[in-house]
Amino acid sequence: MSQTDEIVHAPHVPLTAYYASEQERHGWVRGIFNSTAPDYDRVERLLALGSGSWYRGQALLRAGLKPGMRVVDVGIGTGLVACEAVKIVGDPTLVTGVDPSVGMMANARVPAGVELVQGRAEEIPFPDASFEFLSMGYALRHIGDLSVAFKEFHRVLKPGARVCLLEITRPEAAWSMALLKIYMRGVVPVLARLIGASPDTAKLWRYYWDTVEACAAPAQVLATLEAAGFEQVGRHVEHRALSIFAEYRAVKPGGGEWG
Repeated sequence: MSQTDEIVHAPHVPLTAYYASEQERHGWVRGIFNSTAPDYDRVERLLALGSGSWYRGQALLRAGLKPGMRVVDVGIGTGLVACEAVKIVGDPTLVTGVDPSVGMMANARVPAGVELVQGRAEEIPFPDASFEFLSMGYALRHIGDLSVAFKEFHRVLKPGARVCLLEITRPEAAWSMALLKIYMRGVVPVLARLIGASPDTAKLWRYYWDTVEACAAPAQVLATLEAAGFEQVGRHVEHRALSIFAEYRAVKPGGGEWG
């Protein structure tokens, strides 16, 4: 196994400009998401680069989400992915959101019936084989240990269940990388400072870019999913908006092929 496809634990090295050590990371991340939650959706629209709800819905469909499936959305945040899941499964009571940030969940705009539960990706507070689909929207970079989290995903899913992890990843072309860095680390924080109510909002979006830049290579994420017991592991990159929107997909063995 090469260095590029080894399993990973932390998705990136400690970003000491924000917190002193990995031990402090969890509390710092939870705190900044709590304090900036009321501003999140407004600023997120700047980062969506025209993708928005349509892209999220299409990604879930590509990953095999179907009507009637029971879904857990890990890192639900303000509910942007969960809302699209509800449209597909047809019943909000089939969708459950898990998030460590009470502030984000308090600002979630989800249909009545969606259950919101405080919890972490590494410790999902549900029994084994509870769900038929697991989604995560742009939260992979904020997990403390990907290996532990992916094993936990495997545990709470039924045989044959699907996984869809939406993520922003570094473009391969140098010019795309440079443009994206200018936009995400320069332009978006300035706009966030203008439209956000919290003084931490601009800092959050600078941090957001730094996690994208430092994140583990896609091959490592895929290898870690496979090591957790998943099959049919793959990555789809949407070829628009600088090709930064990626979907990691996987299936828990025991339930057939992709739909």
